[in-house]
Amino acid sequence: QVQFVESGGGSVQPGGSLRLSCAVPGIIFSIYRMGWYRQAPGKQRELVAAISLSGGQNYADSVKGRFTISRDNAKNTVYLQMNSLKPEDTAVYYCNIDPLLTVPSWGQGTQVTVSS
Repeated sequence: QVQFVESGGGSVQPGGSLRLSCAVPGIIFSIYRMGWYRQAPGKQRELVAAISLSGGQNYADSVKGRFTISRDNAKNTVYLQMNSLKPEDTAVYYCNIDPLLTVPSWGQGTQVTVSS
């Protein structure tokens, strides 16, 4: 089973920034397209950013221009730089393979709270 270890969340004011990290030990990380997902209270989990093996990036419209996904294959780690945060970005953030496996495993996630 693949293990995902997310970190870097916290509480910030609107307009603030956070950088999330996700370590994925135990797999050949470089062969997988990776994504950052989030789940807000009462809502379904959604994919907000993805990065291909070659570094190509895709973003949900809601975060485009504010979030940047990157990866370090040598460290088996994917990052999410989040700038200009809004209250609607409040959620638990998870990383995982994109697209998800039929029966995906999930890490504990990292909480991001944007509030004044």
